[in-house]
Amino acid sequence: MKKAIKKSAVLIEALPYIKRFFGKAVVIKHGGSTLGDKKLTRGILEDIVFMSYAGMKPVLVHGGGPRINSAMKRLKLAPRFVDGQRVTDRETVHIVDRALSEVNRWLVSEIKALGGKAYGLSGRDSGLITAKKLKDEVDLGFVGEVLRIDSTLLERLLDANIIPVVSPVGRGTDGELYNINADISAARIAGSLKAEKIFVLTNVTGVLRDPKDAGSLFNTLGAKQVKLLIERGTIAGGMIPKVQACLLALKKGVKQAHIISASLPHALLLEIFTHEGIGTEIRK
Repeated sequence: MKKAIKKSAVLIEALPYIKRFFGKAVVIKHGGSTLGDKKLTRGILEDIVFMSYAGMKPVLVHGGGPRINSAMKRLKLAPRFVDGQRVTDRETVHIVDRALSEVNRWLVSEIKALGGKAYGLSGRDSGLITAKKLKDEVDLGFVGEVLRIDSTLLERLLDANIIPVVSPVGRGTDGELYNINADISAARIAGSLKAEKIFVLTNVTGVLRDPKDAGSLFNTLGAKQVKLLIERGTIAGGMIPKVQACLLALKKGVKQAHIISASLPHALLLEIFTHEGIGTEIRK
């Protein structure tokens, strides 16, 4: 009896959030090493399918760095990075495109196996992501930045209760393929959809006061606080592009951004449907 009461309390706690987010678009970015963990990824996809059945409109944007590195290793090519960004020559950009397509097909098949409806597409499809060459101090080759997003196809899929699964490769106005940062792609897609939320999944619990102390989590941060923490060096390394993606999404009209751990079972559901949440929420 006590177990049943506890379970009903969880459902009652979730109810106002289900009502609040019914019919709203949310964007989830999943990538990095946790994407290669099939058990973790399956749990994340279960959450996304649940969100869809609960009336939300999730969009999944994924990376695929480990799969790209493996593909390059098979071809006896050494990955090169500058400030965390992959140097991408003409051969590499096509390897990136193929590897991300493989990841995309796998994610779609997994969602379908869980009873969800999903459709995989690349940012180069239907003009979804139009890119331009990223200008940097070092020439990174075919690394691009987002010029514009055409969310027409995404909106049609969402209206049909189909989960779009997007790989971050864009087509330039020059006709070339460009490798684009998945966090930034997710932020721009979320902004184009005027999404209610964006979730950036990572391998830590969220933004921490002390990187060595998992208990030093910031539950909520404002945009000004985030910028100050970057200046102070509290937010550093690989967390910087993630919080910058969140800030970009907020600037483009997304209401809330969240950085949460992909390693925590059902992290998405806990962040959305409980009072306390489990990651870092970033607001304007």
